[in-house]
Amino acid sequence: MNLYKVTDNRASAVAIADIPVVDYVDLYNDLKERMTDVRYHVAHYFATEIEKGLKFYMIILDDKSGEVLITSFIPDYYAEGLASLTAIHPQFHPFEREMWELYGVEFTHHPWLKPLRFAHNRRNKQSTMDSYPFYKIEGDDLHEVNVGPIHAGIIEPGAFRFICMGEEVLHLEIALGYQHRGVEDEMVRNQNRLRQSVISESIAGDTAVGHTTAYAEVIERLAHCDVGASLQRERAIALELERIAMHLADTGALATDIGFQLYQVACEALRTVTINTTQAWCGNRFGKSMIRPMGSNHPLTEAKIETIRKNVTDMRRRYNEVREDILEAQTLLSRFEQCGLVPKAEMYRIGGVGMAARSSGAIRDIRTTHPWGHYATSITHNAITQHDGDVMSRLMTRMEEVLQSADYILAMLDGYKPQGDVALPNYEPQLDKEALSFALVEGWRGEICHVALTDSEGNICKYKIKDPSLHNWLALAIAVRSEGISDFPINNKSFNLSYCGHDL
Repeated sequence: MNLYKVTDNRASAVAIADIPVVDYVDLYNDLKERMTDVRYHVAHYFATEIEKGLKFYMIILDDKSGEVLITSFIPDYYAEGLASLTAIHPQFHPFEREMWELYGVEFTHHPWLKPLRFAHNRRNKQSTMDSYPFYKIEGDDLHEVNVGPIHAGIIEPGAFRFICMGEEVLHLEIALGYQHRGVEDEMVRNQNRLRQSVISESIAGDTAVGHTTAYAEVIERLAHCDVGASLQRERAIALELERIAMHLADTGALATDIGFQLYQVACEALRTVTINTTQAWCGNRFGKSMIRPMGSNHPLTEAKIETIRKNVTDMRRRYNEVREDILEAQTLLSRFEQCGLVPKAEMYRIGGVGMAARSSGAIRDIRTTHPWGHYATSITHNAITQHDGDVMSRLMTRMEEVLQSADYILAMLDGYKPQGDVALPNYEPQLDKEALSFALVEGWRGEICHVALTDSEGNICKYKIKDPSLHNWLALAIAVRSEGISDFPINNKSFNLSYCGHDL
């Protein structure tokens, strides 16, 4: 029996009837072997309630062929326990934890079966942050350090529990779930496509373009809508502008953490230029209202193209000067090099994605492995990688990606003449009935995955969102092991993960 429906990141929605419903034992045995090959990783894995209990869906990515493998299963024995995939492939851990938390699915031999988000609709309402089972190590020479739940910089909640011997961190556990926003439920409760677009912009406020692009792609694939080359080009420009803005901000923030105020001020000035460019385009510095399904309210004009070209050219030149200075700053290099190491093998093992994974040498970049839109037709993207997996590698990846993104934008603008063929958004499209639609987008943090299921009326009955932070929080915990606890701030900033992107 074929275990998977094979598709790719450019295809239309898949009829649910075409997705194999397999025996879990067969799927488990296949994945036990398949996932030992680093070409594969899990993009999403979730359950949905049906009349007979639960139906599970899984999306596996083949990073070598570009294929997307979709499967499902309906076990009648899940209440007694399913053999945990996490026990052999840790990258499955957040997905199994969520299904245990929401539905009480027991995954036998799961090494870390504890709450993931404390969602409002969790099965056990007695399970709260006050009773979170933090990992313990006993020893007279050990002590615990608690950080949070209020983050001093961005005022978003998360709890960090360090176990230390003196100044050395032996273990860090990160507990999130303080924000109960019900984003996925709201995407189902209200079928208004404009409201869903606005909600998508708020999944992670610093990734408004990335998440809303994924939402728009999901809807367009359900509606069999080809938005055309011009709009795909403009969405790619918006994504790369967002990538530049956030990498500039993080370059400056890392400099701040070690007292290099000059670099911080320079990067903040360049970030201001970048987000003001986005504001000149769509009226919002973070790109809100930029992306809408099946069209745009803010197509590029000759004047906007010239503004973007001028500002990006100037930003690139000035940032490159900052980058060259950083690479000659011995104090900075000595602080960042060999700090917060995450080996490539560990990144693959935990399912790390995006900029953080590439900094460890793992090519996890949807623009390369599963291109869509303008990236599939007009850009041959070469993922930037580093190999040390330390704070310096994560900074260097950011710096090189700023220059690369600027070059992409300038190339996309070169000779581009708006033809007036970008349609207005359509908030009332007819969607496929009883179908599954997914979209993979490479946001500035990494791989974003949105999945929608529709019912017999063509309404969205299940919506699942994965921010790249879901995979990478564990990478941060690994990075600080055996480091001094004073190195935590720069390690944390070198990843810059999203609290709200996790707490859906």
